[in-house]
Amino acid sequence: MNYKILKEYKIFISLIFILILLVFPVFVQDEYFLHLLILCFIWAAVAEAWNLIMGYSGIFSLGQIAFFVFGGYSSAMLAKELGWSPWLGILSGGISASVFGLIMAGPCLRLKGVYIALLTLAAADSVPYLILWAERFGSGGSGGLSSIPTLSFFHYEYGVQKIPYYYTGLVISGICLYIIYRVIHSKIGLGFIGFRDSPEFAKSLGLNDYKYKLIVFGISAFITGIMGAFYAHYVTVLSPKLLGLDLFLTVIMMVEFGGTGRFPGALLGAFIITLLSEFLRGFGLYRLVILGATVVASIIYMPKGVIGYIDFLDKLILGKKK
Repeated sequence: MNYKILKEYKIFISLIFILILLVFPVFVQDEYFLHLLILCFIWAAVAEAWNLIMGYSGIFSLGQIAFFVFGGYSSAMLAKELGWSPWLGILSGGISASVFGLIMAGPCLRLKGVYIALLTLAAADSVPYLILWAERFGSGGSGGLSSIPTLSFFHYEYGVQKIPYYYTGLVISGICLYIIYRVIHSKIGLGFIGFRDSPEFAKSLGLNDYKYKLIVFGISAFITGIMGAFYAHYVTVLSPKLLGLDLFLTVIMMVEFGGTGRFPGALLGAFIITLLSEFLRGFGLYRLVILGATVVASIIYMPKGVIGYIDFLDKLILGKKK
């Protein structure tokens, strides 16, 4: 009975959170705050997709930001150079990122441990050279890609308006997060966790580890590519600098701070780190230092992340209910 009450309590809190997000633009129309929340939606899905690989599958991949950039550039180039609908471009961005992820995963997953991290990092480092090579096709090369077409809905152009992007980002991110949630709680998700915790036992059940690892790379890359494509049409500017250390470390912080291998840990981490990062922007170069110190402190005092602290509160609630 206690667990049933706790589950209902969590559902209630989640519904309240969703309701607040739905009505937020009605009461707060400040473009700066709407922009921050749009970024939160984007990074929440990206961080949870990375958490699917690292946390649930136990594969320490360092190529996730490459999927984000690959999806963004694919969608932007299709929309700008070939005149495709940005909506179709977003879907194509997810598919192209997934294909790139599977190509990357092919040789990487033949390895183990730190060698996977090194090879995925090397694959991610190749993306700027791909962008330079694709300059003849409209990638913009080292100068980046600008004037990317914005989204529209039934001839209604979004332009620079934040509210349409807010609700679109909320819906797209929500769908991506729901897909991740369903995958985690499916037989495939159990396979991911099985190979993470006990590979030999999972193999003894007849599961193919290489197949499962390819699946998780494909799903994670697809979702990350979708969000990268949406980001491209939102900011209308892309640059190879997105593959820099700044963004890479920020997303890692989101996953670690929220809680690795726990849903919705990375989602919570994305909201907290995104808002904290913007708050600390005035500190300049010290921003990442402060963020890094915050994450280190959380690892020491909250080794399971924010979601671990929430679990601790759940146990206290259950204890009081007994």
